Amino acid sequence: MANYLAHFQTIKNACDHLVIAVEDVSDLWPAVRKGFEERLPFKRAYLNNKTRNSVLVEKLSAEFIITTDPRLRSRFPQEQLLFWFREPYATVVLVSCEDLDEFKTILKPRLKLIVQNDEREWFIVFVSKAHPSNDQATKMAKRVYARLEVDFNSKKRERCCKLDIHSPEPNCWEDLESKIMESIRNTLDRRVQFYEDEIRKLSELRLTPIWNFCNFFILKFLYGLKVSVRNNMLPDGYWESLAFMFEMAHLHEDALREYDELELCYLETVNAAGKQRDFGGTDQGDDQAALLNPGNKLLTQIVQDDSFREFEFRQYLFACQSKLLFKLNRPFEVASRGYSFIISFSKALAHHESMLPFCMREVWVVSACLALINATASHYNDGFGVPDIEKGFYCVQGNLYSLCRVKFMRLAYLIGYGTEIERSPVNSASLSMLSWPMPAVWPPVPPDASSMVLEKEKAILQATPRVKHFGIQRKPLPLEPSTLLREANRRRASLSAGNMVEMFEGRPIIFDGSGSDASIRMSPSSKAHVISMTRTNSSPINFESSIDRPMRLAEIYVAAEHALQRTISDTDLWKSLSSVEGFEKKYLDLTKGAADNYHHSWWKRHGVVLDGEIAAVCYKHGNFDLAAKSYEKVCALYAGEGWQDLLAEVLPNLAECQKILNDEAGYLSSCVRLLSLDKSLFSTKECQSFQSEVVRLAHSEMKHPVPLDVSSLITFAGNPGPPLELCDGDPGTLSVTVWSGFPDDITLESLSLTLVATSNVDEGVKALRSSSAPILKPGRNTITLTLPPQKPGSYVLGVLTGQIGQLRFRSHSFSKGGPADSDDFMSYEKPARPILKVSKPRPLVDLAAAISSALLMNEPQWVGIIVRPINYSLKGAVLYIDTGPGLKIEESHPIELERHFDVSQSTTDMESCDQPRKNDSSVAIKEFEQLILQNGRIVLPDWASKITSVIWFPICAISDKLARGTSSVMPQKPSIVDGMRTIALKLEFGVSLNQTFDRTLAVHFTDPFHVSTRVVDKCNDGTLLLQVTLHSQVKATLTIYDAWLDLQDGFVHAGRGDGRPTSAFFPLVIAPTAKAGILFCICLGTTIPGDDAKAPQPESMLNIRYGIAGNRTIGAHAPVIVEPARSEDSKQDLIFRSALVLQRPVMDPCLAVGFLPLSSGGLRVGQLVTMKWRIEWLKDFDENSISENNDEVLYEVNANSETWMIAGRKRGHVSLSKKQGSRIVISILCLPLVAGYVHPPKLGLPNVDEANISCNPAGPHLVCVLPPIFSSSFCIPA
Repeated sequence: MANYLAHFQTIKNACDHLVIAVEDVSDLWPAVRKGFEERLPFKRAYLNNKTRNSVLVEKLSAEFIITTDPRLRSRFPQEQLLFWFREPYATVVLVSCEDLDEFKTILKPRLKLIVQNDEREWFIVFVSKAHPSNDQATKMAKRVYARLEVDFNSKKRERCCKLDIHSPEPNCWEDLESKIMESIRNTLDRRVQFYEDEIRKLSELRLTPIWNFCNFFILKFLYGLKVSVRNNMLPDGYWESLAFMFEMAHLHEDALREYDELELCYLETVNAAGKQRDFGGTDQGDDQAALLNPGNKLLTQIVQDDSFREFEFRQYLFACQSKLLFKLNRPFEVASRGYSFIISFSKALAHHESMLPFCMREVWVVSACLALINATASHYNDGFGVPDIEKGFYCVQGNLYSLCRVKFMRLAYLIGYGTEIERSPVNSASLSMLSWPMPAVWPPVPPDASSMVLEKEKAILQATPRVKHFGIQRKPLPLEPSTLLREANRRRASLSAGNMVEMFEGRPIIFDGSGSDASIRMSPSSKAHVISMTRTNSSPINFESSIDRPMRLAEIYVAAEHALQRTISDTDLWKSLSSVEGFEKKYLDLTKGAADNYHHSWWKRHGVVLDGEIAAVCYKHGNFDLAAKSYEKVCALYAGEGWQDLLAEVLPNLAECQKILNDEAGYLSSCVRLLSLDKSLFSTKECQSFQSEVVRLAHSEMKHPVPLDVSSLITFAGNPGPPLELCDGDPGTLSVTVWSGFPDDITLESLSLTLVATSNVDEGVKALRSSSAPILKPGRNTITLTLPPQKPGSYVLGVLTGQIGQLRFRSHSFSKGGPADSDDFMSYEKPARPILKVSKPRPLVDLAAAISSALLMNEPQWVGIIVRPINYSLKGAVLYIDTGPGLKIEESHPIELERHFDVSQSTTDMESCDQPRKNDSSVAIKEFEQLILQNGRIVLPDWASKITSVIWFPICAISDKLARGTSSVMPQKPSIVDGMRTIALKLEFGVSLNQTFDRTLAVHFTDPFHVSTRVVDKCNDGTLLLQVTLHSQVKATLTIYDAWLDLQDGFVHAGRGDGRPTSAFFPLVIAPTAKAGILFCICLGTTIPGDDAKAPQPESMLNIRYGIAGNRTIGAHAPVIVEPARSEDSKQDLIFRSALVLQRPVMDPCLAVGFLPLSSGGLRVGQLVTMKWRIEWLKDFDENSISENNDEVLYEVNANSETWMIAGRKRGHVSLSKKQGSRIVISILCLPLVAGYVHPPKLGLPNVDEANISCNPAGPHLVCVLPPIFSSSFCIPA
């Protein structure tokens, strides 16, 4: 196996391109070599990948090598299989012949001998030397090439092409290149199949004793090399070992997957139970990770029996993968894979830590993270284009920086730099969960290190932690999982339980942490005792006991530093650990790198937290401005997330920076935020110190006084329960609960509260000021504010403002929470609960009509208005009544006011309405009272201020329009709009009559009857029976006492002639909304003119004398008696008149309009059809009944536009003689639009009365229209 690996290194130069063999049969290569090599590299070659899918290769490198070259010498069969990737991928046979006999006798047998090897991909290039001017030579060359094609071409494949030296054809080189690509493609496919079979065989033997990973690796490598050559992604440089070829195996996605399988196979081999294997990692320089340098060590150097050492080989595998991914321009995948690899490989290092140098795992992780960060950042140019991938890349970069930072801090802590590390929550969480190094034996103290030990002990004793501002005392957060002193001595080889007492003798404080923690709790006498003890023990050791003395903390630091110096080979890393300044610089660079990358990723909060670590370093070096800016971002994050424990650790640091920078506003805000935190986080004394700072600054002369936001400290809310309800213009008193978070009483100079209207945004805010200077006690306080009159609307609490000394503060309400059953509870209100409601938005009173149906037109009628107060007193209210056009109020008649009882109202509602009356017993409740209307104004009495009452006043609707009857053939309902009248009401009420309520009521007036007529029968003597139907239009009982009909000209009464009905069943009672009929007997005739003749009347007039009985609460009723009657027995009858239009019956028409039959072909959609009508005079006509121009007749065609389209004139005049029997035919072109049974067009004569027209023959009611005929114009033939 080692020989094969060495052999690969000697032949590596032959693997950077494909080999194409040239079999020069006729010594033509020198003449055509230039033309062949000019085609290299091949452009846009299509090859097959592992899954036999075609892949485009932009540039495929290759080399033409003649078969006599020593590089193509033969090898042994076994060796040839292993190095098959070096074999030619195509064989080009160059031949030339000018004689057909020579071809048959010499050239053809030689070619048969050359191409008999079935494993080679070959094709023949016939080179013609004939000059174009030599016709005989040209013809002979064509005959020889034709014979060559017959002998060596097949139906499946053409293996011959022709190349003319003197005048090559345009497509000659394209044909040649396509045959080369075909040969290369076939060779690759065959070799792929061979290697797949071999890999499958070795994979099946993995669980057998004869399994050899190295053989499997070589085979995998060769397969990967072949795939990489196929995709033309060969590297530019040459490597020293097999690593060159193994990287080539993963230059494509398929090769990369094969490489992943190889890694999994290797891990299974390593983890399989069996003999112990050397892990590696003990050579000089192994502490520096080789994740990006596959040539760090030769494979021949890491071979171990039938496999490779895990430490070097796993890094080698990842280095190959990363180099491939970089060439594929995927640095994000390198970073993500690298982070996962570092985590997993760190576990492997921890497993073998006892055999590795001291802190090998931490040093390797630091170097690996830095190498990955620098490499991936250099390959990341202008972004990935996809935002998610870009953010993921920065996230992984931040993780690498954070991991490197934590490991670097662990190394620094081991050599005594623990006092330089900020004991922040993030550092404590990272280091306290990170285990100590676990070597087999803790490194001993070097013999000549007494001075170093003394220096370390001096630094330990002199180190004092930074005291927090406000005198806050906290137990320092731990930076170690367990006591380093105990852990180091436990791992000493000769340590036993007997000397554990000596290890902690005189040092009881060591159990709490490192030496820096001890100096805080020791008394001065104890410190002196310890100093003397350490100085004695630091002298040259003369301990004559058989048991080694336990190591002190300073000795542990020195021993660790000495061991790390031997482990670390990176000079830059050791320089960072050799001094405090170097450590701080490296620590700051790593922290900034992690924070910056997190800020560009999804994990922005991680970046903000690390900004706090940067702030601690800035504070230490006196850069308070940058420290304050970073602390502000950290505090904003902790406050937004509600992490009060973490905020309590950082906020005092921010306050201290602000105090040093003389930032009074920021310092006050920080003090207020400290007071707003959970009281369990600070002691009472510390909270009092916060308050004293606020009061001190408030009463001092501040240079730039600014309003202070104390929303988190002083909160307020309205008292529980419903909001205070007031009316517009009414003052009141508002009680507000204010919660103070100060630990002691605090006196305010002033206090004010704003109200914000919710219904009207333009209303603005209104401030309510406290009349006295309140003193806020800790917890709940109740403040009473005088409320002036407010505009109508709903109000919520806005901003609480006040003043403490010279300091103005403000609070935006609800920001405190607590137990619901405690006095300190202030609930969050979203949305804010209204604290005040002014009654304008809700109705205080309602005005409605007391009638539900129509009243009589032109008769005085009672109109009732219901006045209903809604939980509001109408004492002193004034009602204004304004009638609209067509209405008048009978002011001479008194107005009636009575209590209103609504039978539809429930008992509960009645009790609620009467509740105000019961509460106010001083007012006597009346049932009825008469009032006087003065200038349209009524003053409501006090007894009706809290109850529902109804006001009745007489009103008359005036209409000059005469009622008109309709024919029962064409019934028409009377319009409701004609009888509508409006009454405008305005009610002024309230304490100062500042409340107004406007409403316009619509009242319907109508005639008592609607008349319709119908001719019931025509007698033989020409008498007509006219039925008059009376429809009651009111909800009242109507009684008809008498009725008579005044006929128009052309009609006379038959019989008595007095105009009375044929039967007089009077009085006739008609129920509400019922009908009644009256029959008149009339005939055609003309009134004989006389001396006393009246003017002719064009309409008939129906006269009805009637009476009415109804309820004014429902609708129409008996008219109001404005003037008192002369006698008690006299009764008031009403007269109703209605105009009737009677038309002469259609008995003797003058014109005949006939619809002529349609064509027998029928009607069809889309086809024109001619509609014909015939007009004929039947007799002499009456000049007045037809038209002014008797020589012409006006016609009009009416048709539905959705079903018909008229192609001719729809309206016009036609000439028609006035003689009897004259006729004319009107023809109109029409186009049916829809299929089915539709109404045909109709011909009308607008200037001729319908009584003079006879339809003969009558037109059809419906006609049948067929669908259109199917058209084949747009059909596609089959």
